[in-house]
Amino acid sequence: MATTPNSHIIFLTITTATTIFLTLSTATATATPTPNNKPTVFELLPTYGLPRGLLPSTVTNYTLSEDDGHFVVVLEKPCYVQFDYLVYYDKTVSGKLSYGSITDLKGIEVQRLFLWLNVDEIRVDLPPSNSIYFQVGLINKKLSVDQFKTVHSCRDSITSSPCAGTIATLSSEQV
Repeated sequence: MATTPNSHIIFLTITTATTIFLTLSTATATATPTPNNKPTVFELLPTYGLPRGLLPSTVTNYTLSEDDGHFVVVLEKPCYVQFDYLVYYDKTVSGKLSYGSITDLKGIEVQRLFLWLNVDEIRVDLPPSNSIYFQVGLINKKLSVDQFKTVHSCRDSITSSPCAGTIATLSSEQV
């Protein structure tokens, strides 16, 4: 089949129109903010000087007020994570986020002996050090920040294996 000058013109017109359409679609998509463009809570925490692993991997959504720092984090379901101490996360965790601290905290508890105690505040040293502090009532507990640098997965109950709540990386020699 021989090509005619008209077929070249039609081809160029279709190609140009497609290119313009795709360019405009991309520009519109990048210019329109969507909820999916907000950072994850794990990306947000370090911008406030806090370690990314303070919350478990089961976070499904969060809101943060830019005005006063009030936040609400929603998890798939309540769960437990083993750090130096066993920690319970309610389905909803809330508080006030500011640089280097979380105050008015609700929805996180820590097990001490046979008691479950509310964690009221979390803070780090400014300038940053290797310590993180948890306020539990009148008690202020200093822990190594290293255990909160990675995001941990949850376990469903207290009786689940402690290994279920940690993330481990094994080398080929360990396997």
